[in-house]
Amino acid sequence: MHSSNVNDAEKKAQSNLVALFVSDVHLQAAMPRTTQAFLDFLRLHAVKARQLYLLGDMFEYWAGDDDISAPHNKRIVDAIRAVSDSGVAVFWIAGNRDFLAGADFAEAAGASMLPDPSVVTLCDQRIVLTHGDAQCTDDLGYMAFRAQVRRKEWQEEFLARPLAQRKTIIEGLRQGSREAQRNKSYEIMDTNPAAIAALFDSSGAAVMIHGHTHRPRMHEYPSATGEKRRRYVLTDWDCDDEQARGGWLAIDADGAFRQFGVDGVEC
Repeated sequence: MHSSNVNDAEKKAQSNLVALFVSDVHLQAAMPRTTQAFLDFLRLHAVKARQLYLLGDMFEYWAGDDDISAPHNKRIVDAIRAVSDSGVAVFWIAGNRDFLAGADFAEAAGASMLPDPSVVTLCDQRIVLTHGDAQCTDDLGYMAFRAQVRRKEWQEEFLARPLAQRKTIIEGLRQGSREAQRNKSYEIMDTNPAAIAALFDSSGAAVMIHGHTHRPRMHEYPSATGEKRRRYVLTDWDCDDEQARGGWLAIDADGAFRQFGVDGVEC
């Protein structure tokens, strides 16, 4: 068993696929095709990389680590753990839907929890990773809500409630969020240019990767040094609709970024 694990780790170290980045899968039992597509991604693609970065809103909601044993949640957690056990280093940044995932979740999934934002160096490139909601600073109502629920005291009080009560509260919050979004412009719910520039400056990174906005695209910006800055916005996933969508971003050993659709075909 130990020898097999060593061999798996050696294979990952030699892989040309350095890292994969994915976010906003919004996993839930009510969307079985999306769940299966993500499980296929883990089994067929993630295991071939050296590192896997899960950048938030992997679950539609996470009510607390005492919900790991729920059949759908356990299926996902076990699948992520299988990727980790194969020798892939798995990293997690919380989103606005699953920020209550804690130490028990990390241990069960074999994932390392990263703060938001985090800076990593891959292929000699300094990359800043974030979920992306903290940069939506024009949405004042959401920013106030985010500040509240990210407080340690709020989370401790919330997690002390019975699980069933927490799920009821979360469903109410989700419904309120859907209603509020109907009255908000796309511009307000998108990232703020000044917030993006500030994160580039504070991190010293030339590449940024995030999700949250569900607007996949690569943006380029000039910098004071003349070096181009690149911001990759990850796609969300929905394979239960008629037009399936989803995918991930990859970085190869030569430092090139490539984007893939949910079918595994390069875009």
